[in-house]
Amino acid sequence: MAEHEATRKHRSKCRTFADIIRAVQGSEGAKITYLIHTANLPYGRLMEYLASMESSGLIETIINEDETFYVVTTKGRRYLQEFKKFEEFGDLFGVEI
Repeated sequence: MAEHEATRKHRSKCRTFADIIRAVQGSEGAKITYLIHTANLPYGRLMEYLASMESSGLIETIINEDETFYVVTTKGRRYLQEFKKFEEFGDLFGVEI
């Protein structure tokens, strides 16, 4: 196993959700291409996360003519606030979140 593979860490689902919410929140409606680059996810995995997040009420899909945009809901903003507290807790006690 190469050294970079052994030290590479994977994001938790919670952190990935937070990264996607941050990316969506930073725009007035994020498109898929923007999210792929900003959240650093391949298309297929991003679509799985977006479907899960939408069914959980964290984001909404807006279809406008030929374009699809994603926006953060109130519940999604709350998720991000609570996740930040969780990150701070982890940092305080040296726990990887």
